Amino acid sequence: MEARSPGVASSARKPVLNNSARKIKDNAADWHNFILKWDKLNDAGFTVANNIVNIKISKETENDANMQVDCDGSSVIQKSASASEPHKELEECCTELLDIMDKMTHLVSKMAKLSSTVKGICVLESFQHGEAGRDRPLFHTWSTKQFDEVSSKLADAYQQELRLKQAIAQEVAHNTEQDLAMVYLSAWLYQPYIEDSSRVLLESMLLETGHRPL
Repeated sequence: MEARSPGVASSARKPVLNNSARKIKDNAADWHNFILKWDKLNDAGFTVANNIVNIKISKETENDANMQVDCDGSSVIQKSASASEPHKELEECCTELLDIMDKMTHLVSKMAKLSSTVKGICVLESFQHGEAGRDRPLFHTWSTKQFDEVSSKLADAYQQELRLKQAIAQEVAHNTEQDLAMVYLSAWLYQPYIEDSSRVLLESMLLETGHRPL
């Protein structure tokens, strides 16, 4: 992906990138795109998980109310028919949440491949230039090893966050405690394993590779 700065003519001469630099620049763009997709999936997953919690709370409230009311035969039949509606809605929400989790899992596997690619470039450069690496950086100031470290940190952060979301997805529909449900929703929304430093690392990598103007 070639990023053009506003106001720069298309005929302006661009630096010629070697194969390693092109791969790393493409990887940086992919990281940006994958994280944008993750954020959208995170928002969608939170909405569905919130719906699940609301259905569960409504169901528990309705059950408590039914226990306090003396029912004759006709009212029991009526209530049993209406009780199937939230159950069906809950199943649909659970299916939707599992679909979102599948997409997140696939995205994290792609992130792991990005990290693996940069690590491979580091190994190749060590073979070609020795442990010290190349004399000149591929772009501005970063060594190839720095790209490897950033990619590894990002991949690890999203892998850990995925594990947390998998645990929440497994428990949220079975939980009957409202306070615990709020903890699940808060953990999903605020993503404790994806710290602000991860965003800073991504932006720094985009700056270094020329996707952001210096």
